[in-house]
Amino acid sequence: MIPSVLIGLPAQLRVLYDRDPSVFSPAGPRAARLATLGWTMVVVATIVFLFVLTVLLLPLWRRRNAPLVDGPAPPVNERAWVLYGGAAAPALVLAGIFILTLGAYRSAAPAGTTLTIEVIGHQWWWEIRYPDHLVQTANEIHIPVGRPVKILLRSVDVIHSFWVPNLAGKTDAIPGITNTSWLEADEPGTWRGTCAEYCGMQHAHMALSVVAQPEGEFARWVQNERATSAPPSDSATLDGEHVFLTSQCVYCHTVRGTQATGTIGPDLTHLASRLTLASGTLPNTRGNLAGWIENPDRIKPGTKMPAVPLDAAQLQAIITYLESLK
Repeated sequence: MIPSVLIGLPAQLRVLYDRDPSVFSPAGPRAARLATLGWTMVVVATIVFLFVLTVLLLPLWRRRNAPLVDGPAPPVNERAWVLYGGAAAPALVLAGIFILTLGAYRSAAPAGTTLTIEVIGHQWWWEIRYPDHLVQTANEIHIPVGRPVKILLRSVDVIHSFWVPNLAGKTDAIPGITNTSWLEADEPGTWRGTCAEYCGMQHAHMALSVVAQPEGEFARWVQNERATSAPPSDSATLDGEHVFLTSQCVYCHTVRGTQATGTIGPDLTHLASRLTLASGTLPNTRGNLAGWIENPDRIKPGTKMPAVPLDAAQLQAIITYLESLK
């Protein structure tokens, strides 16, 4: 089994996910076909390896146990070995794998109408849009269980690659091009995805979560995400909103229902309901949120989010406000 991409993550991050991300641990029909293809390739490669090893070692064993005789060694049909062992056999094996691969990927396209989600790669986070539901979020995809979901992939800067190992194969997000992938989950759960194409300094910290929910829960999530932010309900939250709206945060982030309409960074309208911060780098807790706002470059060196100049009281106030955005 391939190494888990959860290895090395903090324990508090690992517990957010139901299963280690692995192509050999599928949680949906499309991923299951790719897992079958993967195991087939492992078996074929093992057979080829053992055959080649046998061909190499068998003559040595025979020569070791053969009686010594004078004269030249018996002739070897080198042309036959090159023709059949070096050309025909590899071509046959590779052709079979190629046909199986085409079958696995062609069957990944579902029939009929599906839910459509736009996933846009940025350095180094994922913008998520539900065009049919007028929902916009970041680094977290919610899908209904048992329904194929169409993913439209784009990038605004460099090439990224969208990969949720338990649910789908890798598909590149390329500037100027829209590629298509599909997700489908057989069961409720939370799965970790990642960028699988090196895209710069923080490529390793460009993750996302996919949450598969029963239809009713998914409908309630969509309804909540469509709503604008709730107005502050107490003085502490009101003070935090004031600090947020008078800080540089509004130039990069949107909070629908307020004067914050920036589009450089993620939409924060329902930030407190998300599982992680900084594109899967940290669990979404008050302490982590404080550290991220105070010095994001310490957590993700090279990140485009600048440190926000706040004193201790302002920092606590803005965190209180952001925690109210559910």
